[in-house]
Amino acid sequence: MTEYDGDTERTFAALPPARGRGFAQTWWGQAWLKALEDTALDNAQLKAGRRLARAGAVGAVSVRPGRLTAVVQDRDRTAHRADVLLEQLSPGQWDRLLDMAVERAGHVAALLDREMPPHLVEDAAAEGVDLLPGLGDLEPECDCGAWDHCGHTAALCYQVARLLDQDPFVLLLMRGRAEDGLLGDLQRRSATSVGGSAGPEGVDAAEAYGAGDILPPLPELPALPDGPGVPPSLDAETAPAPGVDPAALEFLAARTAGRAHRLLGQALRGAFEAELTPAQDAVRLAAGEAGQEAAARQETAPGREVADRLADGSGRGREGLAAAVRAWRHGGAEALSVLDEEWRVEGEALARARAALDSAWDADERPELRARANRWTAVGAPVQLRLGRDGRWWPYRKERGRWLPVGAATRDPATALASAELTADAAAPSSGQ
Repeated sequence: MTEYDGDTERTFAALPPARGRGFAQTWWGQAWLKALEDTALDNAQLKAGRRLARAGAVGAVSVRPGRLTAVVQDRDRTAHRADVLLEQLSPGQWDRLLDMAVERAGHVAALLDREMPPHLVEDAAAEGVDLLPGLGDLEPECDCGAWDHCGHTAALCYQVARLLDQDPFVLLLMRGRAEDGLLGDLQRRSATSVGGSAGPEGVDAAEAYGAGDILPPLPELPALPDGPGVPPSLDAETAPAPGVDPAALEFLAARTAGRAHRLLGQALRGAFEAELTPAQDAVRLAAGEAGQEAAARQETAPGREVADRLADGSGRGREGLAAAVRAWRHGGAEALSVLDEEWRVEGEALARARAALDSAWDADERPELRARANRWTAVGAPVQLRLGRDGRWWPYRKERGRWLPVGAATRDPATALASAELTADAAAPSSGQ
């Protein structure tokens, strides 16, 4: 929040603590801090200033021509008024700066976008105007009595670097001109320049091409919302258009919002999942947005008509889709592949599988397992282990003549088999593949 006092002063509310981030992200903000750090004679005072600024000890910052002011609290809560002085530009320097900016339209456009391109600073320096402070330009004043930069004035400078990142007009105000008056003067000069010439001169092509690789830094990544958004209700008095199923559309919108939230979370973490086939996506929609997480939230299942459409779209039928949904909720696309795919285990994969099975139980406790492809079925019990291509074991049990997944994958086959046994039906055991 910023308050304005005419054309001569802006007051910025105290900024929150800056823990875990640098004070300056832009190149001009970093140049401001370099002027401070090159000037200060005592590095210990700079460190103290950084600590105070990070802790949020700098109060509201007043910015006016030639001066910055703020109240800074010590760690013991003692308050000090800190000022930092910066020489204002002379009227002649402002005339040269504004004339130069009018001649180069890109400079004005950059300022309006709250940016300060290096070419603007370089061109101003060529006209004898130093916009950014240099060595010794930031003059401190503090009621603590220090003659050089103290922790209080250093903290003020570090905090102002954050303000400069957001708005380079803060620097121009310190140099003597407020934003409104400055832009008004630029507009009048531009109108005069255009009115006195035969036609617009345009932008120099070489300069525009040379500035093409000067891009502002990327913004910080957005924070992940707590949950997906809620799509609007389609329950209206107006009858739907022919071919539009409101229930299916509401279901799809809700699932899409959930998936978008999950994909955004993965993108922010730098992790991305493989693209799903239409048949896999039909299972995902029927299961919910994210496997185990969706099951933990007891997400509402689709209605009968929507479920029938998903069963047809997946090519599985209702019973097959129910089995696929169980698999998905235990492990997503990987669990679905284990449900559907029977593959021959051989070579190194077979050697690793046998070693895992041999070491999983003591000799007198090892169950009798009959192997077929990637499936090891317990003899005399309705439980089964299935090996995934990543070397993990998935627990299965037989229900009503069909093998169904009953848990998540694990590296230990004994753990997987135990979880299948714990969930086995009380019915008489059956065997066979």
